[in-house]
Amino acid sequence: MSPDRARDHAADMRLSNAITRMPRPFTKGHLGNFQQAVPWASGDIFDLLQGTSGSSPYLHGLIVKEADWLESALDDLDGALPAVFAALREGPVDKRAADLRIAKRRVALLTALADLSGAWQLEQVTGALSDFADLAVQLAIEATVGAEIRRGKIPGATEDDIGVGAGLVALAMGKMGAGELNYSSDIDLICLFDETRFDRDDFLDARAGLIKATRNMSKMLNDLTAEGYVFRTDLRLRPDPAVTPVCVSMDAAEHYYESLGRTWERAAYIKARAAAGDIKAGEQFLNTIRPFVWRRHLDFAAIQDAHDMRLKIREHKGLGGPITLDGHNMKLGRGGIREIEFFTQTRQLISGGRDPDLRVRGTVDGLRVLTAKGWVPEDASDKLIEHYRAHREVEHRVQMIQDAQTHDLPRSPDGFERLAALSGLNVDDMKRDISQRLEEVHTLTESFFAPDPTAAKPDEDEDTFGENLIARWPSYPAMRSSRATEIFERLRPDIVRRLKASARPDEALVAFDGFLAGLPAGVQLFSLFEANPQLVDLLIDIVTMSPELARYLSQNARVFDAVLGGDFFAPWVGVEKLTADLTEALESEKDYERKLDASRRHGKEWHFRIGVHLLRGLITATEAATQYAELAEATLSSLWPVVVAEFARKYGPPPGKGATVIGMGSLGAGQMHARSDLDVIVIYDADGAEMSDGPKPLSVRPYYARLTQALVTAVTAPMSEGRIYEIDMRLRPSGNQGPVATSLTSFKDYQQNQAWLWEHLALTRARAVAGEVALGQEVMAFRDELLSQSQDRAKVLKEVSDMRDRIAQAKGDGGIWDFKIGRGKMQEIELLSQAGALLCTGAPPANVALSLKSAAECGWLDPDTSQHLAETYKKLWALQCGAKLLNGEQIDPEQIAESSAQFLCRLAGASDFQELEATLRVAVETAAQMIDQSLQAAEG
Repeated sequence: MSPDRARDHAADMRLSNAITRMPRPFTKGHLGNFQQAVPWASGDIFDLLQGTSGSSPYLHGLIVKEADWLESALDDLDGALPAVFAALREGPVDKRAADLRIAKRRVALLTALADLSGAWQLEQVTGALSDFADLAVQLAIEATVGAEIRRGKIPGATEDDIGVGAGLVALAMGKMGAGELNYSSDIDLICLFDETRFDRDDFLDARAGLIKATRNMSKMLNDLTAEGYVFRTDLRLRPDPAVTPVCVSMDAAEHYYESLGRTWERAAYIKARAAAGDIKAGEQFLNTIRPFVWRRHLDFAAIQDAHDMRLKIREHKGLGGPITLDGHNMKLGRGGIREIEFFTQTRQLISGGRDPDLRVRGTVDGLRVLTAKGWVPEDASDKLIEHYRAHREVEHRVQMIQDAQTHDLPRSPDGFERLAALSGLNVDDMKRDISQRLEEVHTLTESFFAPDPTAAKPDEDEDTFGENLIARWPSYPAMRSSRATEIFERLRPDIVRRLKASARPDEALVAFDGFLAGLPAGVQLFSLFEANPQLVDLLIDIVTMSPELARYLSQNARVFDAVLGGDFFAPWVGVEKLTADLTEALESEKDYERKLDASRRHGKEWHFRIGVHLLRGLITATEAATQYAELAEATLSSLWPVVVAEFARKYGPPPGKGATVIGMGSLGAGQMHARSDLDVIVIYDADGAEMSDGPKPLSVRPYYARLTQALVTAVTAPMSEGRIYEIDMRLRPSGNQGPVATSLTSFKDYQQNQAWLWEHLALTRARAVAGEVALGQEVMAFRDELLSQSQDRAKVLKEVSDMRDRIAQAKGDGGIWDFKIGRGKMQEIELLSQAGALLCTGAPPANVALSLKSAAECGWLDPDTSQHLAETYKKLWALQCGAKLLNGEQIDPEQIAESSAQFLCRLAGASDFQELEATLRVAVETAAQMIDQSLQAAEG
């Protein structure tokens, strides 16, 4: 750097060049002493020091005591504190307590002057104070832990362990954890130690040594000496502080939070940070308790918990009532700092379990990311950030006057005049500004915490509407807790009003009653509805139209979380994005069972989304069929490597080339409905290997058989989050009599030499959906080659005709509302389309319409027949897809709700239910006759 540029850079670093505001002296009583101490001060620096000294007795004392250091520090604003920190690190341990106090004076003085002059913004001020706190705690731990190590009181620890506190970590909580320390803040620490560093026999001695070190660390920071103090240190946020020592093992803390942790502790851990000592162990601990802090589901019950905490604090501190400035607590009072922090933290708790981006520590950062994610409107966020910064500056000036740990505004006119002078403001303007900000913060945050009491007023005739059903509600399982009942009583009038406003109120009430009766618990869901009333309308739509989806919701109510994610009604993301998202979710879980539960949560939410989109007409039945199939494929594709990895821990990696999962039936065809199970076969290639290589090696055949069973269990086992799908493996070679996993060699031999025609027909719908890609491609290439071989058309269609007759004899016709079984219905059309795929050259398409088109192009199916069968199949599939979503069973025209009937008519393009039935009968009968003619012509 040239001399001129160096001089310019040095000038930029001077505080005098960054002043944007100026305090004024409230009193000139100390100015003679002040002027003697800083003869070097002139211009704006003199005015700044004079205004500060004349309004703050505490800062006056610091200026006088640190005048010599201050002169050079003000000429190097950016470098002064790093120099203080470096000197501390290099200082001797035996003088550390005194050096820390000197450093504290200098940090306090420089940050105050940078703050009062406007040279630093709030985040720079709080960041500097927090950085010093981190360093102070680290150096105090090194000193006290080092003393215990040298005394031989921490078994196995050496001088090399001093820097990491011999496994002791100080978790910074509250404002220190967030890097937001206020000017005269205490520091909240939770001190833990990593018990795994010590042998079992040494645990008690190590624990005793670290407890003593923690106490001495706290004293080094906290005790008031002739040099002052460093930080008031509070260790009471640790688990159960009344009965636990000042330093707790991580294992004990983990067990406490898992079993007894409370909502306020969850909120506290939002800002927790490993600040000093064994940082790595501290970060691992915070990751371990992440599920305690960040719930997997949206946690709107946290709103009530936070509201209750606020009320208790107000009651305990006597801070209720209207806002008055005299003595108002800027932190805990109405409209104060804590209101903004609670508002931010509670919203983070609600959804941070689902969205890691929300897991930020700072209040301003929290509000910004909540806005970016759509949880807080931008105008509200901007106002709260502005008010938060203004509140914190007022808080700092209140504390600067006497270095008092207070948040209370003055109670006297002189007190307000002094505060205004230190702030460089007119007292009336300052009071008006503070009052307006407090009122606006209270208005913005209170409605979030406290429900509008007027919303619970019942309609005059509510008692006469469905009184017999409504009278049963208090006895339902969802109401077993008093808290659930309390929330629901606030919701009930609005729910009843919405039910009455629906197209068919009585029908809607009965449907809602069925949902409520099946709900096993209510607190979380009712809290969700209270915070998001629009979800009640969606629920009423669903339960009225689809009893099946209503039953699903009763047992899986947390899928409502997905509706609030912001993209619930966005276009379909496709199988690749589904797979990538689920893979990422599974990788974030370390425990195998949690991975399986994560797969279930993912599957249920997307399953629910598809159903809602279909009910609301956002997608067609054909699109829903594709989406259900892609969801199933993504689930299998993501789960397979997880199952393989878990299985390999005991039995070793898959021997040979691994295995592929082949989708059959509706999965293979890429066309599923809400109740479809998964037809799969597993094919492996040992490639000459005989055994697996693991702790418990297995020969190839039992290895892949057990691996396949592990996959089936991973998908079908009823975990805490339920199951995803049922799996059907009867389409494997030899059906239920064959092995659950088939070698590639055996599969090829069976299909070439032993398979029945129906098995080759089934292969027309096969496709690889999971497992080793190269092996899947090899299997599908073999399938294509096998099925492209020349076939005897008459023989194939004769067997198809015979199969059709056997199915009719075994299952009957099924009636007009059975869309799958019977003459001219889906199963018969599928059989004919599969025959078309088998008889025509080229890769056989799984799609029914394409297969029928191929049959027409090959010349054995009439084009008009092909078109009619394709159209009939599409209509039947749409009705099948809709019926499975509505009630999971066959439609009963005598019992079907009007809204459900309208839904089916929409899917089939009919104006009413009578037209639907009439057109359906004609289409099916025509299809049956066309199939008869096609098969008879072939036989002839």
